Amino acid sequence: MTEQLFAVPILRIFDEPKALAFYRDFLGFQVDWRHRFEDGTPLYMQVSRGGMKLHLSEHHGDCTPGATVFVATTGLADYHRALAGKDYPFNRPGLNPAPWGGTVMEVTDPFANRLRFWEETETQ
Repeated sequence: MTEQLFAVPILRIFDEPKALAFYRDFLGFQVDWRHRFEDGTPLYMQVSRGGMKLHLSEHHGDCTPGATVFVATTGLADYHRALAGKDYPFNRPGLNPAPWGGTVMEVTDPFANRLRFWEETETQ
């Protein structure tokens, strides 16, 4: 049997409306579920897009702001065009050649976490 491993990064957030504006409205992730132990306690939620899952946490002990998640993908130019067409004034990512090959687009969320989307080129 072939073993399959899947990582789900946990990213620190501080403000649910800002997180939703960035991950759901700007990047196009869907909210899969939300959890609070009770009203007024920190939020923990999962968002996903194209098979990728992220956990977003307001719990201070889960993680530290400023993480980078490396996302290998396909169709990066189309995704970049879609983001460029959105009315989100806080992030205008570029599409650039990666120093190690391929193409890269980096976005930073309102909490200083970075998502680095990378697509391999055919010439690599």
